[in-house]
Amino acid sequence: MQAADRGIVTLPERFESFYQREFRSVVGLAYALSGSRWAAEDLAQEAFIAAHRKWDRIGEYESPGAWVRRVVANMAVSLYRKRASEARAMARIAMHRQEALPALDAEDNEFWAAVRALPKRQAQAIALHYLEDRPVAEVADILDCSPATAKVHLHKGRIRLAERLRMSPGDGS
Repeated sequence: MQAADRGIVTLPERFESFYQREFRSVVGLAYALSGSRWAAEDLAQEAFIAAHRKWDRIGEYESPGAWVRRVVANMAVSLYRKRASEARAMARIAMHRQEALPALDAEDNEFWAAVRALPKRQAQAIALHYLEDRPVAEVADILDCSPATAKVHLHKGRIRLAERLRMSPGDGS
């Protein structure tokens, strides 16, 4: 004879008790399905949060633990699909990616080190003008200054570079 047949009413389990009893094994399941300890804890927490929100109904189930495990299993599949989709997207990006940095010859290292040692605006003007081959008007626009100011930065930068590299300003070598 069941408790209900004898007129005894059983109260649903408190969520806190359920959580304490089931959490560790649900995290274990999530870990087995996701392969990540951090993802497993997140998946388990999300499943228990969903159960807590609906505990008045879920707590009445014969096996609320089965419900939480089903939620974890479904979320793990979603996580796997999301990761696979992200991996495919990253592979597509990598296949179509151009070299991120302009090619600088090894013998240019001394020159660019000297450029980096210049005052900030002079270094920026030199890099924009010589590395990117931008005209003075564009250099001025990018640096948010007048073309005359951009010319001054370029001129002073050339003089300092010549001094640092021990060249005369008009020397092309």
